Amino acid sequence: MGKAFKHFKTITRHRHEVIRNCKKAGIFFQGLRHDLSKYSPTEFLQGAKYFQGDRSPNDKERELFGYSKAWMHHMGRNRHHYEFWRDYSPYDKIMRPIEMPYNFIIEMFCDRVAASKIYKGKAYTDDAPLIYFKSGDVRREGFIHPKTSQKIEFLLTMLAEKGEDETFSYIRKTVKEYKNEQKRK
Repeated sequence: MGKAFKHFKTITRHRHEVIRNCKKAGIFFQGLRHDLSKYSPTEFLQGAKYFQGDRSPNDKERELFGYSKAWMHHMGRNRHHYEFWRDYSPYDKIMRPIEMPYNFIIEMFCDRVAASKIYKGKAYTDDAPLIYFKSGDVRREGFIHPKTSQKIEFLLTMLAEKGEDETFSYIRKTVKEYKNEQKRK
C-alpha cells in the first residue's frame, strides 16, 4: 500500500474521529467542516510525501526544511488551531495572540483527543492528549492567548481525571450556554 493511500486513510480516520467527538460535544456541524483543507493539493501531497504513520508528516517536513508548507497552509485555514488566532495589536502594532471563541476551543479539544487516539492506537489513554499538550508548553508561550491555554488545559485535565463521558457531558452543557450567549449578542 502506497504512502498516499496510507496518508489518505489516516487523515480520513482522524477526521471521522473528530466528527464523532464534535457530535458528543454538541458542535456536530462544525465537526463536518473539520480539516477539509487536508485534502487540498498543498496539504495532501506534502502529507503523502512525508507520511510516517505514527506522527504528523508536517514534523518530518519541518525537520528537513525548517518549516512545513502544509502546516502553514493548514493553520491559516482552520480556526481550531490557536496559531490562527493572532493579529496586530491596535495599541503597539505587535503581533499578539487573540482569545479563541469557545466553539473553536472545543473543536481543538476534539481534534487533540482524536489525534492522540489515531497516533497512539491501542496505547491511548485519556491522559495522552494532556501529556502531549503539556510537552509543548515552552513552544506555545507567547503564541496562545493565556485564557485559551487555560481553557484547553482545563478540559484536557478533566478528560485525564474524569474520562470522556463526564468531560463531554460538561462540554455539551457549556457549549449550549455559549451558543445561547452568542444569540443574545
